[in-house]
Amino acid sequence: MQVKDKLLAQRIYLFLGALFITSLVVSNLIFQKFFYWYPVDIELFDIKLFELSVGILPYPITFLITDLISEIYGKKRANEVVMAGIFASFFSMLIIYTANYVPATAWSPVQDDMFSTVFGSTAIAVFASMMAYLLAQFIDIHIYHFWKNFTKGKHLWLRNNFSTFSSQFVDTCTVLLLLCSFGKIEWDKFTGLLVAGFLFKVIIAVADTPLLYLGVHLFRKRFKLKVNEEINIG
Repeated sequence: MQVKDKLLAQRIYLFLGALFITSLVVSNLIFQKFFYWYPVDIELFDIKLFELSVGILPYPITFLITDLISEIYGKKRANEVVMAGIFASFFSMLIIYTANYVPATAWSPVQDDMFSTVFGSTAIAVFASMMAYLLAQFIDIHIYHFWKNFTKGKHLWLRNNFSTFSSQFVDTCTVLLLLCSFGKIEWDKFTGLLVAGFLFKVIIAVADTPLLYLGVHLFRKRFKLKVNEEINIG
C-alpha cells in the first residue's frame, strides 16, 4: 500500500472511532427519556412493546462501526476501538460527577435539582451499560471473525447479522439485569423491555446490512482490496 493510501486509511479509522465513541457516550447521557418507536399500542408482559429509551437510538451505530472495522481493519483494531469507548464513557462519567457536585449559581438557567434529575442516575447507567457493552462488543467481534474465517470472507450478511443478533441480545439482557438489580427499573418490566429492546435492535441490524455492504464496497474499491483482505495501518 502506498504511503498516501495508508494515511487515508488511518484518517478514516480515526473518524470511524470518533463516530463510535460519540454514539456510545451520547447513548449513556440521554437514556432517561422514553419514546414510542412505532405508533401502535401493543402490550407484552405488561410493557408497551414499542416503548423504548432514546438511548437505544445511537447505540446500534456502534455495532455497525465495529463490524465495518472488523471487516476492513481486522479484529485487533476493532478491539482497540471498543477499549477506547470504555475509557471515554468512564471519563465522561467523571466529568458529570464533578459538574453535579459543583453548586449552581442563583442565576444559573439549570439549577442543581434539575441537573441531578437528568444526570443523577448516569453513574449507574454508565456502569450497567459498560458491563453490557464490554461483554456484547467482544462477543460481536469474536462471532463476526468466526463466521468470517468459516466462510473465507464470503456471505457478509451472515456474519454481520449473526454476530449482531447474538451480541445485542446479550447487551439488552445484561443492562436490564443490572438496572433492575440496582432498583432503577422494576423487575416486572424486565421481560417486556427485553423483548422490545431486542426486537428493535434486530430490525435495525437487518436494516443496516445494506450500509455495511456499501461501506465494505467503497473500501475495497478505493484501496483495491480482495475478498477477506484487511488493511494494515501499522
